[in-house]
Amino acid sequence: MTQDHPVIIGAGLAGLMAALRLAPQPVTVLTRAPLGEQAASAWAQGGLAAAIGADDSPAQHLADTLAAGDGLCDPVVARRIVEAAPALVEQLAQLGARFDRDAQGHVALGLEAGHARRRIVHAQGDSSGREILRAVIEAVRRSTHIQVLEACTATRLILRDGAIAGVLAHGPGGPFVLRASRVVIATGGLGGLFQETTNPAGAIGQGLVLAARAGAALADLEFVQFHPTALDVGLDPMPLVSEAVRGEGAVLIDETGARFMAGQGRAELEPRDVVSRAVWRRLGEGHRVFLDAREALGPRFAARFPTIYAACRAAGIDPATQPIPIRPAAHYHMGGIAVDAAGRGSIAGLWACGEAASTGLHGANRLASNSLLEAAVTGQEVADDIAGTVAGRPAPLAPLVLPPRPDAGPVRAVLSRYAGVLRDAEGLDAAEAVLRPLADGRGGASDPALLGVMMVVAMRLRRESRGGHARTDFSERVAGFAQRRALTWEQARNAVRAVPAATRASASA
Repeated sequence: MTQDHPVIIGAGLAGLMAALRLAPQPVTVLTRAPLGEQAASAWAQGGLAAAIGADDSPAQHLADTLAAGDGLCDPVVARRIVEAAPALVEQLAQLGARFDRDAQGHVALGLEAGHARRRIVHAQGDSSGREILRAVIEAVRRSTHIQVLEACTATRLILRDGAIAGVLAHGPGGPFVLRASRVVIATGGLGGLFQETTNPAGAIGQGLVLAARAGAALADLEFVQFHPTALDVGLDPMPLVSEAVRGEGAVLIDETGARFMAGQGRAELEPRDVVSRAVWRRLGEGHRVFLDAREALGPRFAARFPTIYAACRAAGIDPATQPIPIRPAAHYHMGGIAVDAAGRGSIAGLWACGEAASTGLHGANRLASNSLLEAAVTGQEVADDIAGTVAGRPAPLAPLVLPPRPDAGPVRAVLSRYAGVLRDAEGLDAAEAVLRPLADGRGGASDPALLGVMMVVAMRLRRESRGGHARTDFSERVAGFAQRRALTWEQARNAVRAVPAATRASASA
């Protein structure tokens, strides 16, 4: 590349919103699949949280977000993002997103776990992410300033004098280098590192590995959200049964018909970490667990949730007349690349947004339907920050060796067994003993294992239970751990104490 344009790695909602916002500045987007395919944004069923109802307010949305985050949200970041939500809904509608509306033409609002009000904006029933991404992709294809390189995978970030200088990638024609002093990582999450996940198969945290290999700090790695209701019919990935089904009144039962969450706070509408642990414990007692929508929805199920209905029917289940078998599955990562308020990482020239970034919005546990909101808002915020920077000067780059294609296979069973819904020191030590040699090796498992080691170290260092991090040997929340923590690969390799997140991002302009 002769010119130093910004490069965005990832083509989900966060990356594409950043690309659109950069207009008219030329920008290159790298995506390992055709636009719209293998993007977790398109798999989002629930919708987008926005306080646009007559009985709602951004202040109430903020309160619910902070409550779900279990003491670790950054309240300044959270306020900024939730306050941007109402305008974002209008912006997406103007781009062409067809949101569901009521008989009066107003945007229809659903209820999900952890929300005190109906504020979930849906599109096409339970195909919200797909519909929003469709509209955004069409806008991207109309934009002349965006170059999309499909079927291209970023494999390493290139540094010069401690700052971003380019990207080593691989495409249909083989390896190539993009010269770029400004790189955005928007690659999504890491659920594919677990055997049971609702994420696309390629969601193995490769963007986080790019940053970690370059020396950037990652934060909040211990906080993995397990969605409590993945369809348990032996598929990989597991189809999601949206939070919104419980919002419509569906209840959790075991094979005896017992509603085991009755009397526990808001019951099935408790935050995801609470519900997941309850389901996990019930399964551990030898029961099977089901989501029962027969009374709440019955024959209305197919019209309200067509995607979920189709997945159930493909598995031989009629959710209108039968309970749906479910179990928790890795769904979302609250952690990611440590960034400051502008989305800058700890290396000059590196930004991150969406699920790949640890922004501080979610804290220890993400509130339902805040993910699409965060992706769209932070993608645009990163673009605004980049627009105020200047390109670096072109310079020769040293030759690089293309690493092997990542293979998460050897890592999935280890993390699932020892670092899942419930954890303890013995299991985490066992996981680390298996993962470290893989991370230090030169095989395809090296990159996924590197991230696995960093996650396990972060889990071991947090000797408490909070949000999505639950330890059976430290089952209580501890005030001394009420802070977010960042970690570099070098620190994880040396098993040093994680540094406070407040010191995580010191990149210069």
